[in-house]
Amino acid sequence: MPSPRSATPRLIWLCLLCAAAALALAAPAAEREWLAGDSHIHSHWSTGYDHRASPPIPIKGRDALYSTPRNAAMARRFGLRWMVTTDHGGPYHSKVNLEQAYRELTLSRELVPEVLQFYGMELNMPGMDHHTLIIPRAEDEALVLHGIESRFDANEDWARPPDPRRQSAALRRQALAHMQGLDRLPILFANHPSRSARAIGQYGRDEPWELRENNDLAPDVYRGMEGAPGHQAATLNENGRLRHRGAYWNPGARTLGGFDQMTAIVGGLWDALLGEGRRFWIVASSDSHFHYAEPVRAGSDFWPGEFHKTWVHAEPTYAGVLDGLRQGRIFAVAGDLVTELDVRLKSAGGDEAGLGGTLRVARGTEVTATVRLRDPATPNEAGENPAVRRVDVIVGEVRGPSADPSVDRNPTTRVLARFTGDALARDGDRYALEAPLPAADRDLYVRVRGTNAEDLEPAMDGPEENPWHDLWFYSNPIFLDVE
Repeated sequence: MPSPRSATPRLIWLCLLCAAAALALAAPAAEREWLAGDSHIHSHWSTGYDHRASPPIPIKGRDALYSTPRNAAMARRFGLRWMVTTDHGGPYHSKVNLEQAYRELTLSRELVPEVLQFYGMELNMPGMDHHTLIIPRAEDEALVLHGIESRFDANEDWARPPDPRRQSAALRRQALAHMQGLDRLPILFANHPSRSARAIGQYGRDEPWELRENNDLAPDVYRGMEGAPGHQAATLNENGRLRHRGAYWNPGARTLGGFDQMTAIVGGLWDALLGEGRRFWIVASSDSHFHYAEPVRAGSDFWPGEFHKTWVHAEPTYAGVLDGLRQGRIFAVAGDLVTELDVRLKSAGGDEAGLGGTLRVARGTEVTATVRLRDPATPNEAGENPAVRRVDVIVGEVRGPSADPSVDRNPTTRVLARFTGDALARDGDRYALEAPLPAADRDLYVRVRGTNAEDLEPAMDGPEENPWHDLWFYSNPIFLDVE
């Protein structure tokens, strides 16, 4: 038994701990705010390989040039509050990530604490194109990523001939089951999903049925795709006149206004997925490897946050940002056309829901979509001050799962209302609009987009187009459930 004298400090310490816990519980939770970020950034740990050895020897800086602290510093410079390091997998790259890249990430977090820096990778999804994988922040995050990459990345194997199982749909399904079963759920977004498309509606490595199946197998993990892919600065490179935005090489299937065809076509694949009631979100990224003005090797990329931003309404914590991404409180924008976007559905009775949310109303209830945005009266990183020329409110019906998993159209989706700059209520650099919805007699979703361009629909991007002159923003949807 301890003496009363020795027990006293211990009791005081316990009382202090209880008081601290009580204060923590009483303190108000951090409020959500709009936080800009980038979900797809490469560092010099996206390696090349010397294939003369077995296993091949990784060569740092071959596929991307910059260190993680350099990327984080540039992200901070361009106003980002969060970012994800997403280096390519490759032969035995899981060992590189675990033993070298992760150490640099932990150092970068110390050097640039203003930016939340998630650990992740660009997963070579078996049988599909690349996917951003975001790991929840935790003490074992490096081991969690190693477990996924070593077992499931399609390019981890260095055997010759390669093991066909690494590219199989069976391994993809196992990977999704593994991630859906983890205690702390990661997030997956399909990257540049139409990069290998042959034409509009003729897809390549990412097919509509695969997106559906992945979302079915891991609904809490497989949450969306890049609506706006990176590599947007190709035409700004002095040697890039024959290249085009997004590195979408096929002339019949390039980006439209900088956005992937799956997102940019009203009534297209994204709308088909939303019309099934899927919570399937879009993001924008830099996909930064080499900056377009890099003197060592000029590339096709902007710095993180220089051109694209993914804005998340979240508490400024790792858990808060991850929750915002998972729940769809997101809008994607190019060229700092807008820096705030609040979209809400409001019922006549006063109930409301925001981006990623669901408003439930009785049949016949009057519902209005309200949009408030900020078009900053300051130059963007091109030294220009683009103005929002038009805002579109888009609606589509939610009819449940499609009998055909290859369907890429939602014929019910339409532009409900178009608002030009003159029709927007203005207060300084903030604009507002209201759009009454049809009588609430069926389930719907509502999303918003806007542009500084004159085109009613985004045109396919040309090989010499200046990306700064064709800017768009897209919100994620809000769902309306009629009871």
